[in-house]
Amino acid sequence: MRLVPVTFDPMIGDPEASTSAIPTGPAEKVLLAAPRGFCAGVEMAIKALAWMVRAFEPPVYCYHEIVHNQRVVERFEDLGVIFVDEIGEVPKGRPVMLSAHGSAPEVVAAAQSNGGYVVDAVCPLVTKVHHEVKVRAGKGYQIVYVGHEGHEEAVGTMAVAPDAIHRVESVAEVAALPAFTDPVALLAQTTLSHRDWAEVLDATRERFPEMWVPGRSDLCFATTNRQSALMEIAPRCDAMVIIGSANSSNTRALESLARQAGCPRVYRVNGPEELPDDLAGVVGVTAGASAPEELVAAVIHKINPRDGVEEVRVTEEDEYFPPPRNLRDLITSVDAAATLLLGGPVNDRPPMNDRSLHASDVLASLT
Repeated sequence: MRLVPVTFDPMIGDPEASTSAIPTGPAEKVLLAAPRGFCAGVEMAIKALAWMVRAFEPPVYCYHEIVHNQRVVERFEDLGVIFVDEIGEVPKGRPVMLSAHGSAPEVVAAAQSNGGYVVDAVCPLVTKVHHEVKVRAGKGYQIVYVGHEGHEEAVGTMAVAPDAIHRVESVAEVAALPAFTDPVALLAQTTLSHRDWAEVLDATRERFPEMWVPGRSDLCFATTNRQSALMEIAPRCDAMVIIGSANSSNTRALESLARQAGCPRVYRVNGPEELPDDLAGVVGVTAGASAPEELVAAVIHKINPRDGVEEVRVTEEDEYFPPPRNLRDLITSVDAAATLLLGGPVNDRPPMNDRSLHASDVLASLT
């Protein structure tokens, strides 16, 4: 862990603010967790949908919310993206993106048969779990899947092998499982809290001591890192602010962990307008994996601590997920055509460097 003094421009996130001095709030200091905000899967999905918006005439369709963040979804809706809950709502031939949370196999097939351009922006970590479900079910296992009821990732994962998978999210539900005669495997939704997962893992292992578990945890590294960073600062804070939407599982896990850590005041907010006016003392700030950095800056601007901001970083993240291959091919073709149209050298044009682009910057540039 290392502590890094951080300077935030007090004007960031508040375009209506005047350039005159802004009085500090009652808060003494902000402890800013790192890592926070966008994970590699969200980075990939947001950039992919942004490219679709630029490549196709509106409307572009998206099956379910691209990520679980109210502000991100609203930004894309303003650009003509239509989010749907059924593939049947997508008109024939229209481009459609499938969300980062993963989709049931029949949904993917329906989208592909609809006649339009399809980009599956599923997070590779979710794809790993889908693969594990398919392989274990194919080998005759009964799968105990730890996941939240109704969550899009859980729904999509369970649809891979519906006759062999049993969803649980509590010790009581583990106890209610039948006494399987087939071998048992344990898998999980990637965005769970480690504490929630550990409790159910122990209960399942006690019931089925011979069960199979993957060699590498299903829990997302980004979720784990954000939880570790929060737990580093929460015991030191008089209040904790978690930025993210109510339907974001990893955001709600951060909220729960902050309370478990004993922080006396915990707030989950979509943006700075939802902050209480009486935050005082040391305030911790973090963001769920679907929340853009501009919201972090706007929240800190609203808190405006008199002693500034100190970033507490527990690890570095350099993971990168490239856009889906068919979208990369499309972007390359569009780039080549545009270069040719403008009279430039097609073979000598610089390569697309997606990795150097940050999704928060891509979002901010969309108009």
